Amino acid sequence: MKKNLSHIINVMFIPILFVFAIWFVKGYELISDSTLSGFSIVPWSTEKILNIFTFPFIHADSSHLLNNSYPIIILGGIISSVYKEISNRVFFLSYILSGIIFWFLGESNPVIGASGVVYALGSFVLVSGFIKKQPRLAMLSFLVIFLNFFNLWGIIEIEQDNISQTAHLSGAIAGLIIAILFRDKGPQAKKYNYELEEELEQERKDIDINYIYKKDE
Repeated sequence: MKKNLSHIINVMFIPILFVFAIWFVKGYELISDSTLSGFSIVPWSTEKILNIFTFPFIHADSSHLLNNSYPIIILGGIISSVYKEISNRVFFLSYILSGIIFWFLGESNPVIGASGVVYALGSFVLVSGFIKKQPRLAMLSFLVIFLNFFNLWGIIEIEQDNISQTAHLSGAIAGLIIAILFRDKGPQAKKYNYELEEELEQERKDIDINYIYKKDE
């Protein structure tokens, strides 16, 4: 049991650390009876541009926090297990790129929450699953995103107190870019016997051509 738990923690260290961090931030707000909404992101605001790094860690309340935590654990676990060698890079790029894209695409309202990261991770698994012809990964990602969308919580626009669909879109775009960037990494599409035979036949032809070319020289 302890070995299994240790293995899970090792595999999912980054997603678990991220979720721990966002819960720690909310705990600090509750204990200190203060708010860290000043670290929200404001698109096109040069004064708030560094808040790209901070706004995913701040949440409106425990419900908002909880509903962003479980998709990160699930999707982060999928990526950590299936895309082992690139999982940390995928998570880091999802965290940074979703915020950067939203800074360019969003409106001028202050925004907090980690749903952009959730949609980036989900989009990565979904698109990567299609690119690599891994339908199970694609369907699993779609299910997680579907459930997260219908919990009616997401990235919160502080002034309007509603979901920022632009931030979700920004996360989805980030995941798409990351999936294309790492299209040659992770599990690849299965090759059937006839495809392998075609590759071997092509290799034999290439060898014959090279042999004839060298012989003529």
